[in-house]
Amino acid sequence: MATIDMTVGRPTPHLMNYAVPLVLTNVFQLSYNALDAIIVGRFIGKEALAATGMASPVMNLLILGISGLTMGAGVLMSEFYGARDFAKLRREMSTTILAGLILSVAVAALGFAFTVPLLHLLNVPAEAFSQTLIYLRITFLGVPFTYCYNALAAALKSAGDSKTPLIFLSIALVINGGLDFLCIGFLGFGIDWAAFTDVLAQGLAMIMTAVYMVAKMPDFRLRRGEFGIDPALLRTTWAYGSVTALQQSVQPIAKLIIQGAVNSLGVDVIAAFNAVTRIDDFAFTPQQSISHGITTFVAQNRGAERPERIRPGFRAGLRLEFAYWIIIGLTVLLLHRPLMHLFVEADQTRVIDLGSQYLLTMSLFYLFPSFTNGIQGFFRGMGNMSVTLISTFIQASLRAVFTWVLIGRLGMYGISFACAIGWSAMLLFEVPYYAVYRRRHRLP
Repeated sequence: MATIDMTVGRPTPHLMNYAVPLVLTNVFQLSYNALDAIIVGRFIGKEALAATGMASPVMNLLILGISGLTMGAGVLMSEFYGARDFAKLRREMSTTILAGLILSVAVAALGFAFTVPLLHLLNVPAEAFSQTLIYLRITFLGVPFTYCYNALAAALKSAGDSKTPLIFLSIALVINGGLDFLCIGFLGFGIDWAAFTDVLAQGLAMIMTAVYMVAKMPDFRLRRGEFGIDPALLRTTWAYGSVTALQQSVQPIAKLIIQGAVNSLGVDVIAAFNAVTRIDDFAFTPQQSISHGITTFVAQNRGAERPERIRPGFRAGLRLEFAYWIIIGLTVLLLHRPLMHLFVEADQTRVIDLGSQYLLTMSLFYLFPSFTNGIQGFFRGMGNMSVTLISTFIQASLRAVFTWVLIGRLGMYGISFACAIGWSAMLLFEVPYYAVYRRRHRLP
């Protein structure tokens, strides 16, 4: 059991040991997503690639909402772990899984039922409508699996174990990718298979994680009478998780609005935008993983009543965020055009040109979210979810508004500058608030 007690020892090694497996998990998952997009784009066609791109904001909305709920629960579990209150930790885990499972089944049913009007609302072009409909409906069926895996992973991460979720997710994605390559690349299956294997991967990851926790983690193994919903913990979990879920959902809602602007410009622009957002994920998601490490560090020390460790851990996390920006920024700056060639055939020159323009500017702008994510990790760990919601709303709103303003004049460049405007406004709100908050709470 690779748990990490972050209430003792130097912050930087703890954050590295916690964040690196999370970053590897995300890079691995994003690599699979990119491979999936490459397989779909090359073997099924650009309409199918556009379809997966138009479905992505919808699924990201659900997945980030799910991760927001489990993230809020994870903060509570980290506090209980830091205080060594394992009975309460188990009750929290049970409450999170059961209540969230009921909610996720309802969401999956509603999503399946209302897929058609949703696609009309998103302005999905006629040539990609049927493939998007099939892909999205099948993916909706996997929402309960996604929720349960995230809830179990949050429990493991609350104890500092970010390695085990990496192992199980990696196994599931290898199986998923192999089936995609075989069945789509060689046997000629359609986009329905790409959606089905995504659902299969989440189910496998959920089952493996659950079996591991029952067999290997006695502190998390539910005792007789503990499997149920604790009303008091449910209220606290909802207070944390609902705000975090709303905050997590703001970004994909904004992206849905942005996707509407992109969809009006035709299949080439849609395909280019789908490709670059896959690359964007390699910048944003690992930054968020480091942020989760900051959250766990702060929450564990808060639960253990060790406030003197909180600020040094936060500063160490920001240094890691900056280091990752240098790596991803240089990579995209130097390889922006070859990266686009991974997603589309060489003769799709307009798609490649559009994506390359966007990536060239974004390689510099990735610096902004490295700091915004780090600051949000601090506030989540302190249990102050409202500031993360407000700052994310500011960023996402401005990003969506300026995309609609600039995309007609600047094309893909307009989206990148809209992102920079949103992140700048976010920092202008967060940094002064942090300074006031630290003094008010007398953090050493």
